[in-house]
Amino acid sequence: MHKGYEEIEEYIAEMKEAVSADRYRIERNKKRQANSDLYREYVIDEAKSKDILMNLTVHDFCETVRNEHLGYEHELLYVFGKDVRLLQRFGAEEEVVSLYIKCNKLENRFVIIISFHRQAYPLTYAFKP
Repeated sequence: MHKGYEEIEEYIAEMKEAVSADRYRIERNKKRQANSDLYREYVIDEAKSKDILMNLTVHDFCETVRNEHLGYEHELLYVFGKDVRLLQRFGAEEEVVSLYIKCNKLENRFVIIISFHRQAYPLTYAFKP
């Protein structure tokens, strides 16, 4: 589903407002094992996660997809990719990690970060220069 540049700018601004006010959560449950794996494999904490989210730009945007969960089909999920430097937890090296970030900004201005993990495949960016 195609979204315009200005629409994505507005979405990101509203998402950052929620993240800045701590009105967000990163899903870390049994269904979201890849999210938990990121925290297990790299030295990353809540502050670093928040910093990554606060540094998302329109150029990181990839696409919108419909929520596939029954009863939530009306929701649009926004997919971003972001390259970040992270320190390996069980190594001494920092590396560039390409993240897959999928967000759901709810009507009450709370943001759920559904996916926050290593990319499983290369992403296509909508506005990358």
